[in-house]
Amino acid sequence: MIFGKIDYINLLPFHVFLKQSSLPSAFKRSSEHHKNVPAIINRKLRKRRVDAAFISSIESKRKTITPLHVGIVAQKNVKSVIVKKGERKTDPASATSNMLSRVLGVEGEVFIGDRALKLYLENPNSYVDLAQVWHEKYHLPFVFARFCINTKQTFYKNLATQFVRKPIKIPRYILQHYAKERGISEKDILEYLKLISYTIEKKEQKALFMFLKKAHTLTRK
Repeated sequence: MIFGKIDYINLLPFHVFLKQSSLPSAFKRSSEHHKNVPAIINRKLRKRRVDAAFISSIESKRKTITPLHVGIVAQKNVKSVIVKKGERKTDPASATSNMLSRVLGVEGEVFIGDRALKLYLENPNSYVDLAQVWHEKYHLPFVFARFCINTKQTFYKNLATQFVRKPIKIPRYILQHYAKERGISEKDILEYLKLISYTIEKKEQKALFMFLKKAHTLTRK
């Protein structure tokens, strides 16, 4: 079994959940070998090089994979998906966020992930938070990614269910490691994680389908 890992802080609770689980160490090691940015993980799942992963919402609509009601959700603002206004420039690590900037009509350079979070925290007035713009416009959360499966569906469905049911406390040593490695304070990491949720319910589904419809309309033009 091979899980594709996106090593961003927004999935830190899930990585801690896996680390603390009773799953075989070989499974845990395999996710480290298949660690990459969202755009690469999207491709790996599409080509069936990994069994399951959190993948970009814009990619999760493919019929060849099974999306669950688990994902990466921002209820209002998010701080880690931002645009610096100016000439349009996409983030090669992203798929959903680049499309979201187009859907919202926000021109500029897109940044995602931990690099974006650090930039935003250093100078919030220089960037536009795309999740916040989406919420202000539609009064809905935004679903950035979904947990999707190629194979071993029963196993991964059970895994995802256990994750969203279990409150995750991040050990101090892991928090310290991420703070030092990413250049973001422990306090800012914890505050950031309060903006993220992982269950896709009716409101989130409505927002997701609205986004996918708008993205589809744009790509047809």
